Order: sequence, then structure tokens, then C-alpha cells
Amino acid sequence: MTDTSGAPARARGTAQVWEALGGDPALLSRVRYEGEGALPSALPVMELARAAVAGCSLAAAEFAARRAEGGSVPGVRVDDGAVTAAFLSDRLVRVDGVAPAAFAPLSRFWRTADGWVRTHANYPHHRARLLTALGLPDRPNAHTDTDAQAQTEAVGAELAARRALEVEETVYAAGGLAVAVRSPEEWAAHEQGTLSAKRPLLTVERLGGGPRRSPAGSARLADGTLSPAAGLRVLDLTRVLAGPIATRTLALLGADVLRVDDPGLAESQDIHNDTGLGKRSTLLDLRGGGSGGDRRAFEELLAQADVVVLGYRPGALEQLPGLSPEELAERRPGLVIGRLSAWGRYGPWAARRGFDSLVQAATGIAVTEAAGAGAPGALPTQALDHATGYLLAAGVLRALTDQCEEGGARLVDAALARTAAWLTHGLEKDAPREEPRPYDPEPWLTETDSPMGRLRHALPPVLLDNGPSNWARPSGRWGADAPEWL
Repeated sequence: MTDTSGAPARARGTAQVWEALGGDPALLSRVRYEGEGALPSALPVMELARAAVAGCSLAAAEFAARRAEGGSVPGVRVDDGAVTAAFLSDRLVRVDGVAPAAFAPLSRFWRTADGWVRTHANYPHHRARLLTALGLPDRPNAHTDTDAQAQTEAVGAELAARRALEVEETVYAAGGLAVAVRSPEEWAAHEQGTLSAKRPLLTVERLGGGPRRSPAGSARLADGTLSPAAGLRVLDLTRVLAGPIATRTLALLGADVLRVDDPGLAESQDIHNDTGLGKRSTLLDLRGGGSGGDRRAFEELLAQADVVVLGYRPGALEQLPGLSPEELAERRPGLVIGRLSAWGRYGPWAARRGFDSLVQAATGIAVTEAAGAGAPGALPTQALDHATGYLLAAGVLRALTDQCEEGGARLVDAALARTAAWLTHGLEKDAPREEPRPYDPEPWLTETDSPMGRLRHALPPVLLDNGPSNWARPSGRWGADAPEWL
């Protein structure tokens, strides 16, 4: 059932996203809202989720009309039930009925001598760096054997004796991940917080010249289904979660998406089961120690790419020869580059690593969500990651529309901290706290066979009239595909 009475309220956030994207406000009338979701929070998380998906959907519809050379912009349906399932997708995914692994034992809030810190140690190299910074031994199998509790207690005792800001700086210096839990007021007074609050939700800039580029083929499949990104080739150089969500969305819309990972960096198959839908995945060593064949394979892929999405820590890819946005655009004129970071590429934290949970802790969200419980709280989903993923996909689609008309390469930038600022200050400030209510995700889940087994996953929330209702392929095994376009 379409919700008409609540449409103006539901549309507020969409209008903010569409303005940030530089879209024609007249197209907002193409969006209709329906359904009921449930993302209970002290902050307007449902509004954030709905607006990010709606903006992405409208950008896809606009691009489809542009490819049809004057065709009308298809309608967009935003269903809160589908949006909720999509924002919970990393928790709802199953393989043969088995749920994904939860956060590692050392990824959590910890008491310190003067407050709290949040750590992230899901990957082996991050766990090792955290323990090194704290002067503790690393037991790689401690998350599964009888030493797990002892290791957790040792970390807790060490952190309890230190101040939160000292932990933050010490762990960062060791290449690990920990942030002090700050109140909204403390983040607003922090230089990084001040800069984030002043920045736009996302930015799009032109990088030099280049031809007007139209994707090969038609935006409509043989069965009449609309496929806005059909013919596009997307190189996906991202990791959990926002970047892979952005490229998963482009894959839904018909793009040939090839994820490229470093074989020396571990990745979770559990995460890839959710974010790898519609894509293929390959391993190429682009570092100095990689074989010449890997670098040549990447250059051959780049020579035919329309979009490159970058999601590594600022500076990580740029230090490799030829992988800065400017160098990519020079070698492939007309390329659209999507790029994201945790904290933004400005200010004292520009080069810092970060994940959704850490951004929530630093920006005051964890304190707001505590609701008087004493310990810090968290959003009901990794909403910053999910929302930023849809925003980045929307920015890429709008850049492709502009590129078709004006030519030239484009760089789209998004940051989790900027999305956090939008959630805490840009959306409806006086909205009442959304209380828990029954929500059954089953209508927005589906199952299919995959190389890993029977895969259950959330259906896409990006819904265009006569558009795709599911991905063309399930997730595959991470890194198992050849480095070539279809």
C-alpha cells in the first residue's frame, strides 16, 4: 500500500540528498513512498536509510532516461520494509542456514581510566596491531580456543589502566584501530568534527577533459526490464562495507562489476556473501612486490573501465604508482571515480583508518544511543556504512549522467563522518525516538544456490518501475574469478 499521507515527511531527507547531488528538483515527484520498516533509534536512522536509497534510486532512474536519449524518467518506489531489510543485510545473510560470524571478541567498547574506547580487530592484522600497541602477546587462535577469555581479560585490564585519548593515539601510531568515545559536544569541539560539520554531504568534481562516454549496448534487456547501468564496466577496489554496497548497487543496475583485492589482505567470505551479489571477484597484487603480470592485467582492465570505486584508507592506494584519481583519469580520460573514506580527506584525521563502529563512537552517536544505560550504545545497524554506500552509488550515477552530456572525468567523494553529521544534525532534529516495533524481514528475503551453498540474502531496496528486482548472479567465492571483463 502506498503511503500518501506521510509522503511529505518521508520526502524531506530525499530532497536533501538530491540537492547535494545537484539533481533537478522537479524529478523528486517521480519518487513514491510506501511500506513500514523498523530501525528503532534515538536518531532518525529510518529517515537516513530511506533518503539514501531514494536518492540512489532517483539517480538510477535519471541515468536510465538519459541513456534512452530523451525518454521519460521512470518512477521510483521506496518501500520502508525493503529499505530496513537492506540496511540489515549483513546480519540477515545465511549460507545453508548458517549466520555470519559476529564481531570478533576484541572489537567492542572497553572501559578506560576516564571513559570508554571502541576498538576494531576483526581482521588478523588489526588485532595484531592492537595487541602490539598494548604490549600484549598475539594469540591468533584466541578467538576460537580456550585462551580467548584470558586474552579478552588481559586487554580489558590494560585498557582500564589507561586514559581513552592515550589509547586512541597509541593504537593509531601502531597502525591499529581504536577511538575514544566522545559526546556530541566533544566531537563538535574537535577539529575533525568541526570540519566534517561544514562539508557537503558528498562532492563531485571534474578531473580534466575526456570524451562524452555512453555505455555499450542498451539500457533495456531483451525481456523489457530496465537495466540503467548495462554495458558499464566497474573496477571495485573497496573493502567493507560502504564501498562494496555501492558497487553491489551498480551491479544490480546492470554493470559488469569486478572487485579487485590484494592477495595479501584477508577478507571475510561471510561479508562477501552479502556484498558480493551481482559481482565477480579477483586477486591482483598491485604493490611493488607483485608480478608484472598482475599489474599488466590491471592496466588492461582499466583501459576498458567506465568507473573505478576506491575504498581504502586515504593514501593507501595513492602511494602505489598510477593509482591516484588524477593518474587514473589521465590514463583513462572520461573515467568516473568514486572514492570514500571514514573521516574525510581533510583535517588531522584525514589519513586515519576507520569503520562504521568507530565513527559512531567518535562522533557522539554512541553516547546518544546509550539512552542513559551507562555504557555506550550503537545504531540498530551499521547505518553509516549502508547509507554512505547508497550515497556513493548515487553520486557515481549522477556523475555518469553529467559525463554523458559534458564529457570529462569525474571524482565523487563521500565519507562516513560526513554521513554521521547529516544523521545527527542535518535530518529532522526534533523527530521523536523511534521505538521498537514488530518487523518481519521475510517478505524482502530470497534464496538461491551459490558456490558456497544455499544463499539467503536481502532483496535490493533500489526499485525502479520495470527495473531489476534482484541481482543477476549470486555472490561467489572471494577472489576466485579471472581478471577479465565479461
